[in-house]
Amino acid sequence: MLRTRPPRNGPTMRHVTRRRIAVVEDEATIASSVAARLRSEGFDVEIARDGFEAIDLCRAYRPDLVVLDLMLPGVDGLEVCRRIQSDRQIPVLMLTARDSETDLEVGLGVGADDYMTKPFSPRELVARVRALLRRADRPAPADDPIRLGTLVIDPATRIVTLEGRDVHLTATEFDLLHRLAQTPHVVYARRRLLSEVWGYRAGAGERTVDSHVRAIRRKLGRSVIRTAHGIGYALDTNCLL
Repeated sequence: MLRTRPPRNGPTMRHVTRRRIAVVEDEATIASSVAARLRSEGFDVEIARDGFEAIDLCRAYRPDLVVLDLMLPGVDGLEVCRRIQSDRQIPVLMLTARDSETDLEVGLGVGADDYMTKPFSPRELVARVRALLRRADRPAPADDPIRLGTLVIDPATRIVTLEGRDVHLTATEFDLLHRLAQTPHVVYARRRLLSEVWGYRAGAGERTVDSHVRAIRRKLGRSVIRTAHGIGYALDTNCLL
């Protein structure tokens, strides 16, 4: 009787590096619940209870993703996001008890990739964490720069220029603009953008698309992205000629 032996050099659990998640939340019950759920999904998790602790944790722990509460004692979530993103680009999923459009747009503007409003589904949080990590693992496209009138989008360097001046976009803003620019004037449904830019398989989080579009419009002008009401968005090059 033949016995099947595992390959000598095959992967084992000891060789698999678990993805690191930093959970920054001052409410102990929420922090413990989120951390427990993420650990049950196979992630390595560390918790920070305030802004100062979060900044120190991210520098020492070097997480692959941060789940970040907006309202924190000491240093608020916006400043924490700004500081950790200045050190290195890292996916950030922001949690907020408020649904203020201004707060959310400021959070996305300092580098957060997405947000969830409390109370939220733990299953949905895990799904978004996994999608953001998959997106971060994608190789950078090797496409040539896209030139649309006075707008130039270079995916290799991730630099955007408008009328010869550099325009600073967050990582997610760049990815969204680049996707729309690949086929100008074609309307992309919000669900399609969530799938192709964020990697979400479900339709949850459609307001995230709206918030990022508003942020891009503030930087490039309102006419650059056209709204197809009830459907989604398209890049309009008429204003760039």
